[in-house]
Amino acid sequence: MTTNDARRQRAMVLQLHGVLAHWAECVEQPWLEPLLAWEESERSRRSLERRLRCAHIGRFKPLADFDWAWPEQCDQPAIAELMTLDFLHSATNAILVGPSGLGKTTIAQNIAHQATLQGHTVLFTTAGQLLGELASLDSDSALRYRLRRYAAPALLVVDEVGYLSYSNRHADLLFELISRRHEKKSTLITTNKSFGEWSEVFPNAACVVALIDRLVHHAEIIPIKGKSYRHKEAQERAEAKTKKRKVARSQS
Repeated sequence: MTTNDARRQRAMVLQLHGVLAHWAECVEQPWLEPLLAWEESERSRRSLERRLRCAHIGRFKPLADFDWAWPEQCDQPAIAELMTLDFLHSATNAILVGPSGLGKTTIAQNIAHQATLQGHTVLFTTAGQLLGELASLDSDSALRYRLRRYAAPALLVVDEVGYLSYSNRHADLLFELISRRHEKKSTLITTNKSFGEWSEVFPNAACVVALIDRLVHHAEIIPIKGKSYRHKEAQERAEAKTKKRKVARSQS
């Protein structure tokens, strides 16, 4: 492909119909290459902004500031491997399992953000938001539309599975969604419950075993163990305030 053919292809991708209609006049102009570069850069910027907005990742602490020494067990190399996003190419799932306050959500947000930066479509939601929305839909057409929306992203992050308990209908809806994504798209789950405890999250739901089976069929499961980092931070803040009050009283 010649340089001019490559430029024409770029103009077609950018849908610069006016330039294409007058291609013979534009092809040798010195402003053509900067114009194509500007349009490509602006399209890339707007695409990233749109993906970040649609991903709903929220504010988060970067992994560079993560205290890896705090958890008693946390496979940092495995998480670093997830950050490479190779698991997306094989439609592998990722499941972070551990108590509250150990950074599961932060890790999931960082992976989601990295995926968005690399051009993947991402949707970040909590289990409560996801299942609450799906269960509230009255019509079959609305439910099908929402299921397609949640099934579409290259990476779906479902945070906080296990903090609430759900009905059989909720379980069936999650099973339907995971089945739609199975071996096609990657799903990242954070949960404070072992899989043996998921019957407490979805009591009496007949599909729990099948749901877990589809999730773990192609999955990287990373356990995180230890005491709550948020509790540690709260305790340190309380101790700092107590110390500050003592200093203030001694100086008064």
